[in-house]
Amino acid sequence: MAQQENPFLNLDFQKMMTDFKMPGIDADALMNAQQKNIEAITNANQLAVEGMQAIGKRQAELFQQAVEESQKTLGDLMTQGAPEDRIAKQTETVKTTIERTVTNLREISEMLAKSNQEAFDVINKRINESLEEVQSLTGKK
Repeated sequence: MAQQENPFLNLDFQKMMTDFKMPGIDADALMNAQQKNIEAITNANQLAVEGMQAIGKRQAELFQQAVEESQKTLGDLMTQGAPEDRIAKQTETVKTTIERTVTNLREISEMLAKSNQEAFDVINKRINESLEEVQSLTGKK
């Protein structure tokens, strides 16, 4: 995926902000903090996108597997055994399918939770760093 240039990191914008002097405000530190904030958001978004892609890929794999198993099971049910045996096999197939579906849903839910946690951790870390930066800039610890 091609990385787009961030207009807020443009050198002209940075120069303009640096040239804009206000008493008691370190423009370089402010720009640096904002750049770190933007990078953290970008990283969190990237993690979220990668997580969604992995979930989508896994769901496609599970769907393909379910289709293949359904075709095989239907073929077996049509050609094998007495009606009573077919009913017993069909009942067992339904039970197995429900168990597998619950397992697959749990797996997808865990993948989603992990992806969300990774993105949240990036943002949370940056918030903590930002608070520390503000404290150091104001001279309060």
